[in-house]
Amino acid sequence: MQLQHNRYQIQGVDVVAMTETFGSPLYIYDADKIIEKIGRLRSAFHGVNLKIKYAAKSLTNISILKLMRSQGVDLDVVSFNEAQLGKLAGYEPQQIMFTPSGNATAEIQEAIEAGLQINADSLPLLEWLGQTYGSQVPVCIRINPHIAEGGNIKISTGHADSKFGISILQRDQMLAVVKQYNIPIVGLHVHTGSDFKDANTFLKGAEVLFELASDYPQLQFLDFGSGFKVAYKEGDHITDIDELGQKVSVAFQHFCRQYGRELELWFEPGKFLVSESGFLAVSVNVVKQNPTRTFVGVDSGLNHLIRPMMYDAYHDIINLSNPNGSLQTYTVVGYICETDTFGTDRRLNEVRPGDVLAFKNAGAYGFSMSSNYNARFRPAEVLVYEGKPYLIRRRETFEDLLATQVIMEFEEVIVNK
Repeated sequence: MQLQHNRYQIQGVDVVAMTETFGSPLYIYDADKIIEKIGRLRSAFHGVNLKIKYAAKSLTNISILKLMRSQGVDLDVVSFNEAQLGKLAGYEPQQIMFTPSGNATAEIQEAIEAGLQINADSLPLLEWLGQTYGSQVPVCIRINPHIAEGGNIKISTGHADSKFGISILQRDQMLAVVKQYNIPIVGLHVHTGSDFKDANTFLKGAEVLFELASDYPQLQFLDFGSGFKVAYKEGDHITDIDELGQKVSVAFQHFCRQYGRELELWFEPGKFLVSESGFLAVSVNVVKQNPTRTFVGVDSGLNHLIRPMMYDAYHDIINLSNPNGSLQTYTVVGYICETDTFGTDRRLNEVRPGDVLAFKNAGAYGFSMSSNYNARFRPAEVLVYEGKPYLIRRRETFEDLLATQVIMEFEEVIVNK
C-alpha cells in the first residue's frame, strides 16, 4: 500500500474508495505482493529442484488458491475440506500434500481415496497406514527434530514437547513399522515452527532429515516446512531469504550427491506469501477520551482479526483518511464484549469518527481464523489484480447466521409443551 497524492492506494486503486464500494470492515489483498513473494522465494533457491507448497490454512479463499495455482505453486493442507477447496480451485490431487495432526482415520481415508499425498504425523498413524494399505500408498513421514528456537511458543512446532511429528528419538521404531508393512516412504518432512530469523535453524532441521534419509532409499523429496519471519513493524528482524536459499541449497546439493540422485526440495510457506499482501480496513465508530488514555473504537474486533489477542501479535495501524493529521497517541479497540485490543498507545495521525484505519500484515491467519462471535458478520474480501479490485467473498448477512440452525423442530416442542 502506497501513499500517493494524500491517498493510500494498492496498484493505483484507492483503499478508502474500496471501503465505500464494498463496505467496512473489509479484507483487501494485493495480488502483486503475493506474486512478488513467490518470485522472491524461487530466485533464492536457484540450482535445486524447488517445489513450493502453499500452506492453505493461512488464507483459504478459492480465488487466492487460483492465484497460487496460476503461479505454479502447489498446496499443503491440514484438513480434507482444505483439499476440497484446492480441487475447486483447479488443483490435481497429486499437487496436494495432506498433513493431518490427530485427524480421524475416516478423514485420512477420504484423502487417500482422493489421491492426496499423505504426511504421517505419528507412529499410530504410520502403523494404521501399514495395516490398512500395506505397500499400496506412498507416504511421507513428519519428523519432530527436537529443535526449540525462534518465535512464539504457541506456533513453535519442532521442540521435544510439541504434539507434532514423530520424535527423532523414535527412529528405530519408525523404521521397524515401515519394514513390517513394506510402506513406500517417498518423503521426509520437518517443520520447526514460525518466525525463525536465522538460516542456521533450517540447516539444523535439514541435517536431521539428511541423516534420517539413509534409512529410506526410495525418497523423492525432502520437505523443510516453512516458518520464514516477516516484518510486522519498522525495524523487525526478518528471515534473510537470500542467505537461507544459498545455505540450504548448497547443503541440499551436497546431500543429493551423497544420496546418489537428485531429490525435490519442498517448502510450505503460508504467512511469507500472503501476510504482507493483506490489509483489514475498518471504520472508526467513536473516539473516547478517558482520564488515562484515548480509545479509538472501530467496527471490527477479535472476531475478524484474533492474532493480537491470541498471540500478542503486532499489526501496524495507519489512518487512511487523514494521513497528514498531527500525530497523537491512541489505543485502538474492537467492538467485541471482551478486552478486545488491536494496539495500545499507538502514534496515529489524528483520528476522527468516520475515519478509515487499516491493519497491515493481515493477509495470513486473518480471515481464515475469523468467527461469528457476538453474532457478528464476517467481512467481505477483495483481491486487487492487475489494477482492478475483485470481490472474492461477499459480506455475510443475518440469513447466513441462521443457515445452519434448525429452529422449527424445537420450536414445535416448546409451543406444544
